[in-house]
Amino acid sequence: MTPTARRRYTLALPDGRALALGTRTLVMGILNVTPDSFSDGGCHDDVPRAVEAALAMVAAGADVIDVGGESTRPGAALVDQAIERARVVPVVAALAAQLPVPISVDTTKALVARAAIDAGAVMLNDVSGLRHDAGVAAVAASAGVALVLMHMRGSTADMYRQASYVDVAKEVAAELAWSVQAAERAGVSREALVIDPGLGFAKQAGHSWEILARLDHPALLALDLPMLVGASRKSFLQAAVGECPARERDPASAAAATVAVLSGAHIVRVHDVRGSVQAVRVADMISAAAESGMS
Repeated sequence: MTPTARRRYTLALPDGRALALGTRTLVMGILNVTPDSFSDGGCHDDVPRAVEAALAMVAAGADVIDVGGESTRPGAALVDQAIERARVVPVVAALAAQLPVPISVDTTKALVARAAIDAGAVMLNDVSGLRHDAGVAAVAASAGVALVLMHMRGSTADMYRQASYVDVAKEVAAELAWSVQAAERAGVSREALVIDPGLGFAKQAGHSWEILARLDHPALLALDLPMLVGASRKSFLQAAVGECPARERDPASAAAATVAVLSGAHIVRVHDVRGSVQAVRVADMISAAAESGMS
């Protein structure tokens, strides 16, 4: 494949730092502090183990740590915001005191977002694209944090029933545009926004493969925003490699991350940081060679 020329952006953070996007792919390490996440539920459900895991990811090359207190696997039950906050806030506070990299929080709830920011988070990752709680945008705007807007329809309980598309890339782009507009209306700076096409969310396997193959679709490029892609260990990968436990899908995940980078992604969200860093550095080298005309 011919690498897509990746646009350059600067993602502003409220603590004075800024993330340069486009020259080098950023790797976001997934830190689930839940008992029921599809891949690592229960592995990091106390603060010391969560901190240990995050430090290991940073040592392996993670540029951002994304903390999640509610599973978004298909069919997962919704978690009360007080429970989610109790899971997330102590971990974020401990990480903010020890990590040199930015901390993101994966939440769809304004109350959890506000508490996480107060504890030290500088980025929010909303898998609902502001459809669950529009107040997340107001929280992001008031704090000046970065905001990832992912595409999803419905909830984790019913999203597959809404996985019907005529042109999946075009429709995903249009629905992401709604999220972007909602964020901007709430006062979020465009320089603080990132989009995520939501592989595996409200998409059958074929839809996810089509999105992955069409990240450079004109409708997605027209949004003119940096892109995060999360394929890590997702079930759609089994269409290529056969049925296997989530933890055995890391090679497939690395391949998907490589394709995403060659198609223009700026950030990849992953479980296996060490392997993913190697994969995206190879993709970065290919992209740089293509841009410079090296043979």
